[in-house]
Amino acid sequence: MTSVDEAFWVVRRRDFLPDDVKDRANLDMPLPIGFGQTNSQPTTVKLMLEWLDPRPGDKVLDVGSGSGWTSALLSSIVGPKGKVYAVEKISELVEFGRDNCRRIGLKNVHFYEAGKELGLSNFAPYDRILVSASAGKLPETLIHQLKVGGSMVVPVINSVLIIDKTSSDKYGSIEKPGFVFVPLV
Repeated sequence: MTSVDEAFWVVRRRDFLPDDVKDRANLDMPLPIGFGQTNSQPTTVKLMLEWLDPRPGDKVLDVGSGSGWTSALLSSIVGPKGKVYAVEKISELVEFGRDNCRRIGLKNVHFYEAGKELGLSNFAPYDRILVSASAGKLPETLIHQLKVGGSMVVPVINSVLIIDKTSSDKYGSIEKPGFVFVPLV
């Protein structure tokens, strides 16, 4: 079983950055990956993964997968029996993330270009959903793609919400304020 801390040791951020910012991989700050998107600040990513609490064998949806770094971290945590479905709106970043994960030999991460619908309902329900960009309001569509008993971590405006789905139509929510993300496109 790989913990969040172990995943950060195994999956090097540097391997998921464009060449012009690789020298800043160890800085605790968001870094540009092109197309107005960023590779999030490591401290924030670590907190979000801890709040998400992915487990070995989980099926996870990574919304706004960008460079593939969070997808790779999730892959390390859920292990070979788990699956990570990475979805990204920007086709060039879909390819960048896919190439980055292939290069380090990950086999349980599958990349998809986002369509009109938020998320990836074809493979739902998910045990965990991680969203790495800020929504204007809580995306109900993603709650429907979550298993009962599952969790989602999603930035909404300047907070991160931790959602625990308790039944087919009910969920609990904890708010962690004080965050800034690129907008969910």
